[in-house]
Amino acid sequence: MRAPTAPRRVVVTGIGVVSPAGTGLDAFWKGLQLEVEPARERRVQDFDPSPWLSGKEVRHHDRFTHFAVAAAQMALDDCGDAPDVDPTRAGVQLGTGIGGVGTLETQVGVLAARGPARVSPFTIPMVMPNAGAAAVSLRYGFQGPSETLTTACAAGTHSVAAGARMVADGRCDVVLAGGAESSMTPTTVAAFTVMTALSRTGVSRPFDTGRNGFCISEGAAVLVLEERDAAIARGARIYGEVLGAASTCDAHHMTAPSPGGAGAAACMRLALDDAGLEPSDVRAVNAHGTSTPLNDAAEAAAVSTVFGPHGVPVSSIKGVTGHGLGAAGALEAASVLLSFVHRELPPTMGTTEVDPELDVDVVLAPRAWEPGPTISNSFGFGGHNGSLVLGPA
Repeated sequence: MRAPTAPRRVVVTGIGVVSPAGTGLDAFWKGLQLEVEPARERRVQDFDPSPWLSGKEVRHHDRFTHFAVAAAQMALDDCGDAPDVDPTRAGVQLGTGIGGVGTLETQVGVLAARGPARVSPFTIPMVMPNAGAAAVSLRYGFQGPSETLTTACAAGTHSVAAGARMVADGRCDVVLAGGAESSMTPTTVAAFTVMTALSRTGVSRPFDTGRNGFCISEGAAVLVLEERDAAIARGARIYGEVLGAASTCDAHHMTAPSPGGAGAAACMRLALDDAGLEPSDVRAVNAHGTSTPLNDAAEAAAVSTVFGPHGVPVSSIKGVTGHGLGAAGALEAASVLLSFVHRELPPTMGTTEVDPELDVDVVLAPRAWEPGPTISNSFGFGGHNGSLVLGPA
């Protein structure tokens, strides 16, 4: 039996973002600092897929796949001299919460109004959740693993973690990892509304006394993950390193978090163990921070349990981006990496009065900092928890 080898170190050398806060890294970072108009639905405005997809491709892909391909191309372009890699050792790990539900709802309407003969023959490949990953692999000829995780709102975080493990374990030399989502159809918005998950005011207020639900959104983020030594050898710019990750399940309720955030706390502790870090080593927490009463309280309790009351700065970007469901964790990982570059923690926009019952240090205005290990959390319906530990280059 061959002796196991030590895990390889994994770094991020490219980032691509499509977001309601802005498309492209400069626009995205700037957008995280800006007030937004109240809106329960936060869409990527004026998105034109034509720079990344032909007219035929646009017609044959769902909007969430448009986002995935655009973010992947931006991430590769951001690499500069892209890595020259054996295509059998290049992979894709792209999460989504729901997949091509926009296409599904449209084609259900076509079936009802015009009959089965008028349903698009591209319906299945447009709807399937793995369509984004498949399209990205096909575009670049990546013949390694091409996989999709659908763990609700934890999918983006889980996918970055899974992609990093492909590189760390030596299966791949390069992985495009992240998440994509576009699921604001009339049915899904109505469903979130009747379950009282959406904000009544169209304002996302993470950890605020007046928080009353999230603002649903869409978008995508893709990271280029490489083995550290190879990235250094080719002179790549390195945004940061994936230090560790963990995944747990509350096994408590289909939509509500476990009491006191026990599952989230366990997940963060496992991620720290995976990174070889102590809680005192962590310099910031990028919160899931959805602006729902139960989830913010549970996450705050978990952060306080692991790091101590007001023990570490906590910020959530969902006050601007809204909640991108399966794309959220990837977008938030991108924001953490950019906070390393800009040496600044983004503000928790929309929040004006932190709930005094929550023992966390919420970042309310841009805060200068010395970058260090940061935990990025994502929690999804079904009790899925994901924590990703990122460190500066």
